[in-house]
Amino acid sequence: MTRLIDNAHVDIISRGLLGAVDVDGGPTDEQRRILQAIVAGYWERPDIDLTSANPAGPDEVAIVLTDDDARERFHELLVLCELTRHPLTPAQVQRVEAYAAAFGADGPDLQMTRDLLEQGAAGARHDYLRLLHAAQSELEEPSLRGQEPADADENRALAARLRALQDLPAGTLGHEFVAYYDRNGIPLPGEDPDMPAVYIAHDMNHVISGYEPTGQGEIALGAMQLAMTGSHVHWVSFLGNLAVHEVGIIGNAHLTPKEATLAREGAPELVADAFRRGTQCTADFSTADHLSLVELTVEQVREQFGVPPLGV
Repeated sequence: MTRLIDNAHVDIISRGLLGAVDVDGGPTDEQRRILQAIVAGYWERPDIDLTSANPAGPDEVAIVLTDDDARERFHELLVLCELTRHPLTPAQVQRVEAYAAAFGADGPDLQMTRDLLEQGAAGARHDYLRLLHAAQSELEEPSLRGQEPADADENRALAARLRALQDLPAGTLGHEFVAYYDRNGIPLPGEDPDMPAVYIAHDMNHVISGYEPTGQGEIALGAMQLAMTGSHVHWVSFLGNLAVHEVGIIGNAHLTPKEATLAREGAPELVADAFRRGTQCTADFSTADHLSLVELTVEQVREQFGVPPLGV
């Protein structure tokens, strides 16, 4: 996989992100911490000190950064930094849109932040759920696509199939998948109607990546997946992680909305390291047919996809 932002552009991109949050008296402590963590952990440039750096404006960044993929990653990081300002302010939204305009960019993620500011949580939630619906099938376990249980009998059958994986030897993907649910007190898909089958792929990815289902673990998993390929569906997933655990506009019976998760001690570093790990993977484990890999050990699966160990 590729980092997209090459070493030659780390300085200008770092200063561009700093410029994007330099509103309303300057970046918040959380914004500064997440940005410094990205610079030091994702791009591995701890020598860049953002406290003394000169912010770069939209046109300055646009002139230097011409690669489309690098521009897209810059845009994604802009939105990440934007959503870590609490409360979100008109000046912050306008500043990010100025950078997007310099690249000729627009999209549903910007609409979501506009509506969060103008309409509140309900408007932003509607925007995100529309995005999620369009990507839903790509988020499902490949062998189960289009097979969401339709009644109680089908739910029981799915739950029994998954529960049987605990009989596989300890250390296998299947056994550790069930253990992940049990130690976190989460019902398996099929055991509770609020745990649909789409969670199977998501939680297989938790097991493979090593991230637990904490707020910062969820955001880290999304960052790692995004860094693996930069696909649209991974961007939708990452926005969802932020919508639940950073902005607090989405929740259900098993997801408690939270704000400012990235303000927690160690959270910015965990997420920045997740970006780094994603770029080092040799293939995208999140789109694999996980149910065909359940008899392999987790370590064998990680080796197959070149998953590096947790660094933070």
